[in-house]
Amino acid sequence: MTDIHSGDWAERFAPAALLPYIRLARLDRPIGTWLLLFPGWWAIALAAPGWPEWRLMALFGIGAIVMRGAGCTLNDIIDRDFDARVARTRTRPLPSGAVGLRQAIVFLALQLALGAAVLLSLDRLAIILGLAVLSLIATYPLMKRITYWPQFFLGLNYNWGALMGWAAATGGLGPPAFLLYVGGIAWTLGYDTIYAHQDKEDDALIGVRSTARLFGDRTKPWLAAFYGGAWAFFLMAGLAAGLGLGYVVLLGAVAGHLAWQVMRLDIDDGANCLSTFQSNRDLGVIMLVAILAGLVTP
Repeated sequence: MTDIHSGDWAERFAPAALLPYIRLARLDRPIGTWLLLFPGWWAIALAAPGWPEWRLMALFGIGAIVMRGAGCTLNDIIDRDFDARVARTRTRPLPSGAVGLRQAIVFLALQLALGAAVLLSLDRLAIILGLAVLSLIATYPLMKRITYWPQFFLGLNYNWGALMGWAAATGGLGPPAFLLYVGGIAWTLGYDTIYAHQDKEDDALIGVRSTARLFGDRTKPWLAAFYGGAWAFFLMAGLAAGLGLGYVVLLGAVAGHLAWQVMRLDIDDGANCLSTFQSNRDLGVIMLVAILAGLVTP
């Protein structure tokens, strides 16, 4: 099993010289971009007095693409030796030799420059928050070496947009943003534990740690706890923001989707783990629709 899919759109349509960089930034696999983007979009919508500001939504969309790519590039630079020893990742551009280390560093710098341009389009507090998260981005790839909880640190990173989105929309921070952030961390703990089950055998051999290895056969109860906590904090965030009944009603669909993930998961089936993980894009859409419904209902 490999996460490079032969014959996909990138291989069919992208120029050969650009293909390794598309792979390096994971533009061929946008699920990570969606998962990074949704907390920011949720917060922008949650903070909206009537309807989300589409300029902010667009800027956060561009920023998510660029910074997810930068994070993946940095992760691959740091993990290139580990990736060469894991079946799913050994065909990635760096371990396979399709991109050299110097080229990857230059590409990372370019992505960070583009991300800076987007960040500087926001207001002061959002810029400060965007700079503050860089320390989390830089240290996350190291966490799998020192803790069984790298998924928690991914949650700190991937849900930072909840704080930035609220700050960009309001110029400040408030309880709904922090509640949304905590809920997002719990959500990430769940979905990235699912994802990590794909590599648990190789990870055990090379000494990489994860919540998948930590929980093992007890994953489903932990997953239910994380998702239950995420749902509770999402509910509190919406209520704190003054959303209407439509939000509460559609949160039932969010709860149903989370429960469905727990029930369908087979931790010993890599394809099942991947598809269950990817279904969180749908969860993100449902959550966004719920917030929008809450804006237009009393």
